[in-house]
Amino acid sequence: MDDEETELRNPFPSPPSQYTRYTSHNLKLLALLQERAPSQGEETPNQHEVLSDQKDVPDWPLLQLEKPRVDWILEEPEGYYDVFGDRWFVKEKIPSLAELGGTQLYPSDPSVDRRPALLSVLKSLLITYSNLITSLLRPPPVDPNVRPEWERQVEWINVLSQNLMAAANDLRPMQARCNLELMMQRQLDLRKEETKAIHLKCDELESKLQQLRSSALDLSFDSTKGNASNSAVPKSPYESDDGKPPLVQNAVLRWAEEIS
Repeated sequence: MDDEETELRNPFPSPPSQYTRYTSHNLKLLALLQERAPSQGEETPNQHEVLSDQKDVPDWPLLQLEKPRVDWILEEPEGYYDVFGDRWFVKEKIPSLAELGGTQLYPSDPSVDRRPALLSVLKSLLITYSNLITSLLRPPPVDPNVRPEWERQVEWINVLSQNLMAAANDLRPMQARCNLELMMQRQLDLRKEETKAIHLKCDELESKLQQLRSSALDLSFDSTKGNASNSAVPKSPYESDDGKPPLVQNAVLRWAEEIS
């Protein structure tokens, strides 16, 4: 049960134990060692003597913490590096059908036009398929040691199909570039459409604001004109500011009525 739980908890292999050595203290010791005793050829300095004034100097060589020399890998014609037992090439290359041990019927040089060769492969595939149908209608050979014709046709169809599939796989990088260009062009078109829609909306809002501004100016002009016409009418000297006769005038009128 414990083994099953361990297997479920660790679906991938554990990394090498060397990763625990990459601590801040050890990296500082490595930098100090390289500063005090720079490497000279194949001679390895004695880190305990050079770092005698430091604490916790490990027993294993500190030079193991150095980064790998990428320039050494790139100098090789087929540079590669190993990680956890798997080999990875620096320059990824799709192996050709001939390199994989198959029969290649089209040119390996990508600069050469492959269309004539692939067209011949396609025609040969159709003819071989027709011959296969014809051979299946024939009776089987009497001699068991004689190889039937349909087996040869099937093998040749397999070879032709491998060539078509390998040629299609060689076009994967070009297909990826074309798809990326189409995606970027589509994104650019969408942004242009969105920008155009925003500009149209801004123009519409600007026209509405202009109409509102014109309406406000017309209303203010009408109100100013009305006030001017009202101020042009002469006011009676007996009227107060609110249009009513003053209190003194009313009292005089009542007194005149009483004595009459």
